[in-house]
Amino acid sequence: MNSTESARLSVRSPADMVAAVPYLLGFHPADSVVVVAVRGRRVVFAARGDLPAPGADPGPAARHLAQVAARQDADAATVVGYGPAARVTGVVDAIGDALTATGLVVLDALRVTEGRWFSYLCTEPSCCPPEGTPHDPAASQVSAAAVFAGQVALPDRAALAAQVSPLDGPVRLAMRRATGRARIRLAALTGRPPAPSDASPAGGAPADGPGPGGQSPVPAVDSGPGGQFPVPAVDPGPGGDAQALAGGLVPGGEPRAVRTAGTAAVRAAFRRQRRGERLDDDEAAWLTVLLTHVAVRDHAWSRTDGRDADISLWTDVLRRAEPDLIAAPGCLLAFAAWRSGHGALAAVALERVLSAHPGYSLAVLLDEALRRGVAPSGLDGRPGSGDGGVLRRRRRRPRR
Repeated sequence: MNSTESARLSVRSPADMVAAVPYLLGFHPADSVVVVAVRGRRVVFAARGDLPAPGADPGPAARHLAQVAARQDADAATVVGYGPAARVTGVVDAIGDALTATGLVVLDALRVTEGRWFSYLCTEPSCCPPEGTPHDPAASQVSAAAVFAGQVALPDRAALAAQVSPLDGPVRLAMRRATGRARIRLAALTGRPPAPSDASPAGGAPADGPGPGGQSPVPAVDSGPGGQFPVPAVDPGPGGDAQALAGGLVPGGEPRAVRTAGTAAVRAAFRRQRRGERLDDDEAAWLTVLLTHVAVRDHAWSRTDGRDADISLWTDVLRRAEPDLIAAPGCLLAFAAWRSGHGALAAVALERVLSAHPGYSLAVLLDEALRRGVAPSGLDGRPGSGDGGVLRRRRRRPRR
């Protein structure tokens, strides 16, 4: 897992930029185009997209990446394409034009092909020969500095996706049994009969509502530093809260006992993780079942930040969860990764959630924010978990 502390890498040449990109993304890109946006002398954002299919118009993807970079309050950018010239040149040119149209200065436009990098802007043979410059990542001082700082560049995006893939074998069998016990326990708490594959407290649609469903029409982007954004609270309607409380329910119609049990399970999970301890099968299964309730999920969301411990916890819970229970932990992992600047990890987590639960509205919302390159908001708050607020600051406990 990458450290959430950003390494300071000195990039003084095209070769340094080529060496730095994998550590900005978290993996070595292939058949990709990357935009690295800077403000002054500081990299503020890196976004990756797939190369368009042969013969496809690169314009829409180019304009989208340029708009994403422009939203970061950057003043310049470098474009790096990975792949053969026939596929890279057109899209790099299109992105360069789109960046210029948004007012950003294009510092350089590069292509990396078969271990060599080429510059589209530099015409000086002494530094940018037409046959390209050999590039060995292992010999780069930038790579060495990144590794020393604890940064990781996985071999490819598939290796990153494997970090959120389900665990199989004896672990899966043990979790399936533990989840069965957790469903029975939840049924006793709610008074509802357990279901073998119940993705929500009452069955049917995901617990947080139907959502728009399907994949976003906005091109997919693996982004660098992320942020947080306000999430609308659900309005139960006139008298909804009062009626829920009168019936022993928290707002939203969920049993108070579930909220209480969920709050305890979430807090215990965070305590265990921050002590370096892993949840046992029954604890992990109980947490995944409780997270199907929106009030519990939102309480977990309110306590999730971009710390390494948060990323580790939700990665572990996501990989161990039964397939119908992955939506909430997957979204919590995506949020933690996004907050820490690991946009690519957030993207692969959301891809897994949306492939199984395309209508899960929190996943759709987070996915849309990633695709549009939403910048950090500057608010140090969290989604309200019980008072109907949109975002609230975490209160400090008074000193005794």
